[in-house]
Amino acid sequence: MKFEKRMFIGILTCFIIAVPAWLLGKIVPIIGGPVFGILFGMILAFINRPEKLESGIKYTSKAILQYSIILLGFEMNLFNVIKVGGQSLLVMVFTLSSSFITAYLVGKAMKIDGKTTTLIGVGTSICGGSAIAATAPVIRAKDEDVAQAISTIFLFNIIAVFIFPPLGHMLGLSDTGFGMWAGTAINDTSSVVAAGASWSSAAGNNTALAFATIVKLTRTLMIVPITLVLAIYTTRKIRRENSNESAEGSNYSIAKIFPWFVLGFVLTAILNTFLPIPDTASSALVQIGKFMIVMAMTAIGLNTNLKKLLTNGLKPICLGLCCWFVVAVVSLLVQHFIGML
Repeated sequence: MKFEKRMFIGILTCFIIAVPAWLLGKIVPIIGGPVFGILFGMILAFINRPEKLESGIKYTSKAILQYSIILLGFEMNLFNVIKVGGQSLLVMVFTLSSSFITAYLVGKAMKIDGKTTTLIGVGTSICGGSAIAATAPVIRAKDEDVAQAISTIFLFNIIAVFIFPPLGHMLGLSDTGFGMWAGTAINDTSSVVAAGASWSSAAGNNTALAFATIVKLTRTLMIVPITLVLAIYTTRKIRRENSNESAEGSNYSIAKIFPWFVLGFVLTAILNTFLPIPDTASSALVQIGKFMIVMAMTAIGLNTNLKKLLTNGLKPICLGLCCWFVVAVVSLLVQHFIGML
């Protein structure tokens, strides 16, 4: 979307609502700013708002969401990714595959909307809210789809923080084994850090926390191939659906939905790895990106029908539970067979 001056007031509205959501996310990181942003937005959606706000709210939920993903690249160090990637790649391949297969089969069986199914599958297998944010514009997901997926992923993030450490001890996992498990089977970075910190506190060292965090960040890079594949799939689907209706549909180009912002994410990751950018500067840019995600989630909340969300809420939660359970089990099984536990 092209920015226009008339959008400013809508963007400013999202910014103002996002500030308390961001601050609450800092106070309660297990929940996180994006969830508070969606919640505040959905509550305020009951209030009739001026028409002049709409274009800015839409811009925030679409364009600003994409710009936020670009800034998240400054969190990546490709050398660390390569180092850990060799150890975690096999686990990630199996967990990603199992999550998508489970999402597809369960989604079909429960007759859940395809876009919601895709977002929950991506959010479970890659990195929670960030992956959902990156995937939504590519598959042309509605705001309700995004809100549903974020809410579902959030629920299992909370559960994971409390049950993963005691389960890890019951299973007799090593520090690196638990770090790999948490990094590949817990969705959101803040929840991975919380679970890793809990384990490391009991173990008396930071091995699990550091390993889990790096694995999680490495897993984030899977956004790139997944969004590209989804862009190709979506383009072909649109062509197939519209080929009999109009010439425009048959000539539909991948360039129209190609996730260019993902290339920006890769570029910022490269810059952060090879240029002498101060850690404070990289950290500041990442924090700006994360705040922009909160703004975008606020905008999505403002465009979400809470009543409809609650009415359709049980099936997506069941889907999220199935995906999450399968990913957690597959991660442990693969580690067992390659001797990491």
